[in-house]
Amino acid sequence: MRTKEELKMLQSLPLDIKIAKTQARIREWVSHYGEDGVYISFSGGKDSTVLLDIVRRMYPDIEAVFVDTGLEYPEIRKFVKTFDNVTILRPKMRFDEVIKQYGYPFISKNISLMIYDAKNGKNWAVQAINGIRHGKIDQYRVDRFMKWKPLLDVDFNISDRCCLIMKETPCIEYGKQVNKVPFVGIMAEESERREEAWLKTGCNAFDTKEPKSKPLSIWTEQDILKYIQENNLTIASVYGDVVYRASDGTKYLQTLCECGCKLCTTGANRTGCMFCQYGSHRVRKGDESRLQRIKRTYPKQYNYCMEGGEYNEQGIWVPNSKGLGMKHCIDVINSIYGKDFIKY
Repeated sequence: MRTKEELKMLQSLPLDIKIAKTQARIREWVSHYGEDGVYISFSGGKDSTVLLDIVRRMYPDIEAVFVDTGLEYPEIRKFVKTFDNVTILRPKMRFDEVIKQYGYPFISKNISLMIYDAKNGKNWAVQAINGIRHGKIDQYRVDRFMKWKPLLDVDFNISDRCCLIMKETPCIEYGKQVNKVPFVGIMAEESERREEAWLKTGCNAFDTKEPKSKPLSIWTEQDILKYIQENNLTIASVYGDVVYRASDGTKYLQTLCECGCKLCTTGANRTGCMFCQYGSHRVRKGDESRLQRIKRTYPKQYNYCMEGGEYNEQGIWVPNSKGLGMKHCIDVINSIYGKDFIKY
């Protein structure tokens, strides 16, 4: 079993050593499954673009697979089409259909899973959201989970199912069909769930139900941005430029910085699905929220996301033909956690 201390040590390594370790994990994966037995899960985001670049420098002919959910930024879809040997998949359900059946994606995957399971009577989730572990009060769960308990009583459902249904399942089904397993551009620092996965399997998960290689697991976002900058790597235009950010939020276009500034992007920080609300309550100083940016750049999509909605026969708020109805959901959440909790 790997440890968090080991992960922190690996995350602190210089980028050139991380690249070498990533290349080693890639060779290990290809050696096990063969070049014809693997593919690159390519979202068009900056992380998977870095992964694609590293893998194809080593193995130029490896296939990439993009899932067109219909929720990507237009710049992402356009960017993906600039690459050769990319297979495009589509999910069987639309986003509004997933929401109607399961619920909206808010806060994070882990929290929305806990809320969904708690509302459906799953014991682990009921205990977690009440701050209990093994029948006793657990301070970690009190601090981490109990603040989300009011979301059990809102008039709409919250769920983590959208990623599984719209992104993961098409890839899983395709992989079984063509007998291939993926490289995935995810990092352990992105969430507790991904950190826990690395602790269990490391970068290459050979002995799991759905084998996958995550050769960027020990990287950080700063590593991704540094790799893009140092290799003059083209990324989707929705990100803007890679620049330095000072502690006061000021952004600098210089290519070298010795004053402790960190790299950032002038446009979107993360892309993914336009309407996903995971992490939308966390906005860095000087940044627009995801919804504020969409409102400014894509007003039509913003209106579809925020407007519409209705109560179904069970009295649950769901999307309708006029839109996803997220404004109602956000207003309810903001009434609980503060008017600017999710900015739109």
